[in-house]
Amino acid sequence: MMYLTGFHAIEERIKSGNPCGPLLVAKAGPRAKEIVTLAVNNKIRLERTGSFELDGIAPDNRGIALQVADDSGKADISLDSFISNLGERKDALVLILDEITDPHNYGAILRCCDQFAVDLVVSRNRRNAKHAAIISQTSAGAVSWIAQAETPNLVRGCEDLKEAGFWIYGTDMEGEPVYKKDLSGRTALILGGEGNGISRLLRENCDGFVGIPSSGRIDSLNVSVACGVLLYEIRRQRA
Repeated sequence: MMYLTGFHAIEERIKSGNPCGPLLVAKAGPRAKEIVTLAVNNKIRLERTGSFELDGIAPDNRGIALQVADDSGKADISLDSFISNLGERKDALVLILDEITDPHNYGAILRCCDQFAVDLVVSRNRRNAKHAAIISQTSAGAVSWIAQAETPNLVRGCEDLKEAGFWIYGTDMEGEPVYKKDLSGRTALILGGEGNGISRLLRENCDGFVGIPSSGRIDSLNVSVACGVLLYEIRRQRA
């Protein structure tokens, strides 16, 4: 088991209806009391505990901590089921993460996905960021809402998406400016890892590359920041 301690992470986990609890309560300020009320209203079991005991279980707590299963941040659907349930929908948006290993980046990316209505996040199983508590806190609880799928083979996953009518675009500093590319319709965007970018085999499966024009003096944007910029442009085009 693990424990969520961030207020937003706890709140969104409870609201999502995903299994969780009990909520451990040591001392509750005004914000924590709101979450305690939310937990009671959602029939989440409360357990009173001392501050010393709670500090030993969840050192970064602010008076409360929510117990969740070890897999609280893992994938919840399969890519096949996502594709089969699309029906006639023409504007689905998928984000593919190729070796995003920093859990803080992973969480920030999920938060962007929530804000810009990404339909599915796809990653390679066993090799992406798995620190569920950090991811949940960094995503401000968005991990409880964003559909995620894991696959052992991202290249095959891209091929399946192409067969379902998706256009696959990689992200690259030298890519076509994102605002010049038509990103309407079924679109899948690939974000490469923090160190090596998009792997060669995945690059070969891309229909094109998009980038963010920059006038900065350093090499590039942080991957989670770039994610937000790119997803905003996609949603702007579809507004």
